[in-house]
Amino acid sequence: MRIDKYLKVSRILKRRTVSKELALNERVEINGRVVKPSAEVKTGDIVTITFGSRVLKIRVLSTEDVKRKKDAADLYEVVGESRIQQAPLLEDEEQTCYKKDVE
Repeated sequence: MRIDKYLKVSRILKRRTVSKELALNERVEINGRVVKPSAEVKTGDIVTITFGSRVLKIRVLSTEDVKRKKDAADLYEVVGESRIQQAPLLEDEEQTCYKKDVE
């Protein structure tokens, strides 16, 4: 099954177009490799999704085409979840931002 479809069917993401955009922007990995939306996902694969400041790592348990909403969580298990720390602005950047706002 394609990764963009899998993310939608498993209800990790609400829309297939969103999962496609994430993959096109190199925010989806399968087994540590950045993939395109058309990449095939198989049972046992580790999928890492980065959206915003959140990173979700899952293990694929099944790739069934159609799943009811209440059974969608059975398609994967969460291996890890973390947040990306935002780098603080440097003092010069803070002053530049402030000056732009004031002008």
